[in-house]
Amino acid sequence: METPWGDLEVSDAHVHFFSRPFFQALSGGRSLEDVAATLGWEIPGSDPTELAGRWVETLDRHGLKRCAVIASFPGDEASVADAIRAYPDRLIGYFMLNPSAGDALERARRAIERDGLRGICLFPAMHKFSVHDERLRPIYKLAAERPGIVIFVHMGVLSGGVRKKLGLPSPFDMRFSNPIDLHSIALEFSQVNFIIPHFGAGYFRETLMLGDLCPNVHVDTSSSNSWVRYVPGLDGLREVFARTLQVYSARRILFGSDSSFFPRGWHTEILKTQLPALQEAGCDATEAAAILSGNLERLVG
Repeated sequence: METPWGDLEVSDAHVHFFSRPFFQALSGGRSLEDVAATLGWEIPGSDPTELAGRWVETLDRHGLKRCAVIASFPGDEASVADAIRAYPDRLIGYFMLNPSAGDALERARRAIERDGLRGICLFPAMHKFSVHDERLRPIYKLAAERPGIVIFVHMGVLSGGVRKKLGLPSPFDMRFSNPIDLHSIALEFSQVNFIIPHFGAGYFRETLMLGDLCPNVHVDTSSSNSWVRYVPGLDGLREVFARTLQVYSARRILFGSDSSFFPRGWHTEILKTQLPALQEAGCDATEAAAILSGNLERLVG
């Protein structure tokens, strides 16, 4: 893909795989036709490989190498597993895990060992648990024993935009959203690579502190990063990138878009906004190559 540094590979570290089961889980008893009409989105068919093919076509159209696709509700691992089996060179599988579920460890082991998924996604505010919950310890150990497995931990603001559009409550609990909570866990499980999306989604200072203390913590750049309005005096994305580069270095930053639904498909504006911000932050070609693709390939490729 053409960038300010020339032709570089781009891989997206953050794409949601909104499967048919995902929409069924969110429907609240409404028909999927009603859900589609309310959202203005397309509801995929029952075969996940068709949705996977749609994403691969989108990657081709925009010149992307590949992307990490996230099963976006607990229990939907099979959808992403089918997707990556169909396109193993283009899609990397992540899955959402609720450690409160009685079969969480078995699900995680099956998703990794049988299905080849590479990322465990935790949403503490959504599922109301602390990253120190004892039920997570065997999950961390599982990841620590398997190189190439990452743990994605959503911290900061969690808006639940889809739920809001459908008129569903979003009973999230921000008490569990501070990245600092991950400090002792990341130190103890130093073999595990943790990823905090959206630069901490409002907890930017805390995310920088965590990254300074824990060399196995990474950030992704995904979404619009509208959280910058919560940080007084922060001069937009340019300064976000500049400060993050100072603390994390380019080696621990992963480009992500937070793309999710069709007909929009891949969210092109995210990269268009972030490329000049990276350039203005002083990023050179080698650093840009790492952020845009190399780090994802190194961690889970």
